[in-house]
Amino acid sequence: MGYTKTIEETDSKVMESFLSFGMDKEVFAIEVRNVLEILEIPQVTSVPNSPAYMFGVINLRGSVLPLIDTRVKFGLPEIETTVDSCIIVTELEVEGERVVVGALADRVLEVFEASMEDLKPAPTINPKYKLDFIKGMIPYDEKFLMLLDISKVFSVDEIISLSQAGEE
Repeated sequence: MGYTKTIEETDSKVMESFLSFGMDKEVFAIEVRNVLEILEIPQVTSVPNSPAYMFGVINLRGSVLPLIDTRVKFGLPEIETTVDSCIIVTELEVEGERVVVGALADRVLEVFEASMEDLKPAPTINPKYKLDFIKGMIPYDEKFLMLLDISKVFSVDEIISLSQAGEE
């Protein structure tokens, strides 16, 4: 199922759509405009000698889709996938090229609306996460979620490595 970005004017704030998803006990959000679709986890092919965060590749309608174990990438303990586990298929632009990558999530929660005007700076006291890929804290249901900057979750070298692994 695909999502499209929705923008509406409310109280003179531009509202945007975000997808919330859970990893361990944490809840993150990404901008819906970066999400192509959400998939159940199909048969995964391992890629020998790949980085620890590379879960494998899948066949996505005839194309090879590299999968990232988001838990490993975020420094969380690895777990077996469950019935709630899914793949968030994201689109990134790296050096002017469109790259499609699947990110494993423990669970997808919902799509919600918020204004980027309400985005707060990421905290600097929690070294648990690499704060360079947290765009900030977005308000949601009387709390804040960590908004990921999907283009910074992976370095350019990692994206090139993932693209090459998907082509092999």
